Amino acid sequence: MKFVSVAVASLLFLAGHAAWAEAPTCQAKAAEKKLAGAAKTSFLKKCEKDATASCDAAAADKKLAGAAKNSFTKKCVKDAVGANP
Repeated sequence: MKFVSVAVASLLFLAGHAAWAEAPTCQAKAAEKKLAGAAKTSFLKKCEKDATASCDAAAADKKLAGAAKNSFTKKCVKDAVGANP
């Protein structure tokens, strides 16, 4: 039974990230807007906050809890924010 739960959680996790993979990251949006310095830092901070709220809502919609929710949210936010250049 535990294996089935892990498998289902994994499938939900992967399915949830398909939409994020196509969306531009916060880093990409900042570069597109040619932001630098304090403006870029402020933009990225707000973008990460918005991504966290969105990912938390997605986790709630998927009825994730505990480690599955934390893992989902962490990866979701990381994908939304993008890597530092």
